Amino acid sequence: MEAGIVALWRSYGAARQQALRDRLVLHYAPLVKYVAGRVGTGLPAHVDVADLVQSGIFGLVDAIEKFEPERGLKFETYAMQRIRGAILDDLRAQDWVPRSVRSRARDLERAQERLEARLQRTASDGELAHELGIGVSELRDLFAQVQLTSVVALDELIAAGRGSASLAETLPDERAEDPVANLIDGDSRRQLASAIAQLTERDRIVVTLYYFENLTLAEIGRVLGVTESRVCQLHTRAVLRLRTRLTGQS
Repeated sequence: MEAGIVALWRSYGAARQQALRDRLVLHYAPLVKYVAGRVGTGLPAHVDVADLVQSGIFGLVDAIEKFEPERGLKFETYAMQRIRGAILDDLRAQDWVPRSVRSRARDLERAQERLEARLQRTASDGELAHELGIGVSELRDLFAQVQLTSVVALDELIAAGRGSASLAETLPDERAEDPVANLIDGDSRRQLASAIAQLTERDRIVVTLYYFENLTLAEIGRVLGVTESRVCQLHTRAVLRLRTRLTGQS
């Protein structure tokens, strides 16, 4: 971290003045634009990225006000989760996904959970399509539609399974003194790692590159040699499967 921003954080921690907070907001504002651009990928054209940025600013302010450096987290990691959460909360409040799409998303998720419980493994697209009584191409079209309901961060998936902390808050804190908190955090990480390990290789790559390496969908497409729209479908499929596994462990 640059000396200047370290000094700014130190001053803000000592005085908690709004002027100092606003300087931190300006410094980290590019994070909001970055997260808003990632969340906005694949959303309907009428969703303005500028509106996502505005929502994200509130998340950034919240992150700055609640950040605890003594937890040993990197601020950027923590802030990106807060920014993303604020954007998603605003999208949900707008109820911008058609009811018919929400219904199809629930049908898809139930069919996937039912099939994979029966198979005791990850189902292929062909098997899932057969379970739904549709063709593979139609299934992939369905994934593209359902993507609108799957703009969800991995921290929310953990919360669904644990009813507790965000992904950022489950990252290792080597200086933590509370053994109970360490156990809970470790359990959350193990659940997430276990759920990701059960994905197909391609889905694992998409999740890893998108959430942990911060690649865009277009960049992941170039890595995998597929189109960006196909990566959108793979991402949606992976999120649905992770949600099924994590909520099943709750």
